[in-house]
Amino acid sequence: MTAIRLPLTALALVLSSAACQPAGDPATSATSAAATVPGTAGGVSPFSDAAIWDGEVDACRGQAPVADDCLAKVMQAAKASPQAIAAAHQLGAQGNPGYVSAWRNQDGVGIATIEYPFRANTNEGTLLVDSAGHTQDVDADVLPEMSRADATVKPFLDAHPDATPFAPAQASGSEALPDGGVRLIYSTPMRTCHACANDGVLRVAYDFDAQRRFSGKQILDLR
Repeated sequence: MTAIRLPLTALALVLSSAACQPAGDPATSATSAAATVPGTAGGVSPFSDAAIWDGEVDACRGQAPVADDCLAKVMQAAKASPQAIAAAHQLGAQGNPGYVSAWRNQDGVGIATIEYPFRANTNEGTLLVDSAGHTQDVDADVLPEMSRADATVKPFLDAHPDATPFAPAQASGSEALPDGGVRLIYSTPMRTCHACANDGVLRVAYDFDAQRRFSGKQILDLR
């Protein structure tokens, strides 16, 4: 089955040329790379195991317009690390107030679990962090409008016209790629409402090269 190649889009972290890293051990590069990111303390990407935080945010609930500012103050009062506060600031700047609640490394790619405490639904998400500090949200734009006419997904969508992706996506495996790269696969249920049964599952691949730089994503199948 032919996969759909999606255009690589720059997300929230726009790296400068100074962020380029020499090739290194992909097993450690995701947690050790220092990526220059505008608007962060010291110009370094905050997403790493040092950004983990777990605290009480009840004081900020009901303050949607200023939840980001409130969260930052709560984290500072709780003596969260500078990386944790900077990561939360970046998430808030994207319109998604939240914080890094867990971190792990898979095949040299950083995987940040994000807690979104102020959302009505889907309070947890995942960011893939490459060796340069770029992030990929596995719940963002997983089925773009331009892909809906492709033969890979059209039969399912014709049979289930009201089905849409419902976050959060779940990790569903990894594969080695040629030249030392790695592919991480995430699956998102397709259904017509939050309480409805799944009509199907959409699988999306996220590819990283030998230096664990993000190289693109593609839909694998929808069935």
